[in-house]
Amino acid sequence: MAEKAVSIIAGARKVEGEQAWLLEPPQRSGKRAEEAVRQKMAERKRGKEANTMERMRNNPSRPPWMDVDLGFVFASEINGFQTKYQSINLGTKKMGFEKSLMRNLNKMKLENIGLISVFSGVVLLLLFFVLLSDPLSFKVSIDEASKTLIANVKAARQIDLKNKKETTMEKRKQICDFSNRKTDVCEINNGDVRIHANSSTVQFITTFPSETNHSWKIKPHPRKGDKIGMSKITEFTLKSSASFDQALNSCTLIQSIPSIIFSIGGYMGNVFHDFSDILIPLFLTSHHYHGQVQFVITDMKHWWVSKYRNVLNQLTKFPIIDMDKEEGVLCYQNLTIGLRFHLELSIDPLKSPYSFSMQDFASLIRNSYSLKREKAISLNENTRKKPRLMIIARRQSRSFTNIVEIVRMAEDVGFEAVVAECDAKSNLTEFAKKVNSFDVMMGVHGAGLTNFMFLPSNAIVIQVVPLGGLGDVSWMDYGKPSVNMKLRYLQYDISENESTLIEEYPKDHIVIKDPSLIRKQGWLSLREIYLIKQNVKLDVQRFRPVLLKAIELLHY
Repeated sequence: MAEKAVSIIAGARKVEGEQAWLLEPPQRSGKRAEEAVRQKMAERKRGKEANTMERMRNNPSRPPWMDVDLGFVFASEINGFQTKYQSINLGTKKMGFEKSLMRNLNKMKLENIGLISVFSGVVLLLLFFVLLSDPLSFKVSIDEASKTLIANVKAARQIDLKNKKETTMEKRKQICDFSNRKTDVCEINNGDVRIHANSSTVQFITTFPSETNHSWKIKPHPRKGDKIGMSKITEFTLKSSASFDQALNSCTLIQSIPSIIFSIGGYMGNVFHDFSDILIPLFLTSHHYHGQVQFVITDMKHWWVSKYRNVLNQLTKFPIIDMDKEEGVLCYQNLTIGLRFHLELSIDPLKSPYSFSMQDFASLIRNSYSLKREKAISLNENTRKKPRLMIIARRQSRSFTNIVEIVRMAEDVGFEAVVAECDAKSNLTEFAKKVNSFDVMMGVHGAGLTNFMFLPSNAIVIQVVPLGGLGDVSWMDYGKPSVNMKLRYLQYDISENESTLIEEYPKDHIVIKDPSLIRKQGWLSLREIYLIKQNVKLDVQRFRPVLLKAIELLHY
């Protein structure tokens, strides 16, 4: 046994590129090995022939191919019965089985040919008797069958042409896309589009008569489904025509560049909606024009345009038109009504025809505000300088009630902590540069966290999630977008004792114990209790490991 084991290991070989060994039996070599193989093959052949002869003596009607191994029969069957028979070398030629088998095969073929001939003859005789008995009716039947066949072919051809026409029409009718859950977008690229500012009507020429006199309704703001947000958005009517009445459609402005119509109504002024509803969708819709596009804005808020002038100037090189003040007819070669939308505060590169991403948008923002820091601090490279932590303060709801205690703990961990807030009156350029100087930003779930847009890459966002089962919403609104911008993200869910709601409701109240029941009452109920009435008293000892984790991440 020992000798056998040694020989097996000696025959082992390593598989190239794999951490594994294959055990192989030792191989004989030389003339003795070849002679041994030949002897075994001869013995096996003699044994098979003897077995075959024995079976044939016992059962003469049994054909020799029945003795073939079943696996061989299946493998050979694709080559036909005759090939299978010829593939067997069992010495059957001496016994005459090959000739017998071939005779049987030929006999079967002759029998099949005879049956087919008889059947064909019967059919021909029947046709001959029908023709002799009533040749006129036979001719009429043939004529009717021919007419029916021709009619069917024509009908099939007409249906095919109709389907092709309808398919082409469907493709051309997709001027407007209403499939997105958040936005509607219409695109006209026919070279002659006219905007009637007074009536909020857009008219364009079509060369296809079947497409004339179509109309679409659209509100160009990506908050579809939000009745409150969309209630003050101007609705546009888009019409297709065969020609223009020049008296009514005389152009007061003619541009050879494309234009985009959109509304800045809704929740503008809330920094989350400023970016999620307008700036990011506008980037998606216009950036591929490289500035060669004009913005036509309805429901104008001039203070909003002034606030984000730096970003808008990166997207267009032309004056912005206030449609609310226009009285004439604006004429363009191409027009888009509405803004494209992927995700809240984010971009899905797979949905963008130009593969835009949040990193592209981050680059645009840094260029807009001349943000110098591209990357957050690396503590491995800089051990003397403290990382900077920005704590977003809120004045009304969801504010920290123990902000001083939080700052003290953050400094004890190793941060340079600063409390900051950006409101509608803040100078956005200065605030953007201030945010860019920090390595970590933390705050309670809310619009203030949108300022992570100005952080350098590899910085860290810490979101404190208040009571109310808001973990998933918090991740979708700020967690996922920050990760898409190449930031690191940490999420901290507060306990019941860290919510000020514990001071208003008993611990066994559904507001504390089962927020899902409040969510079932609708968004307004959830918003009223958990987003408006609630503040946060952070347990600094419970929260401390989160800041320690942030310090750890800054080493990488």
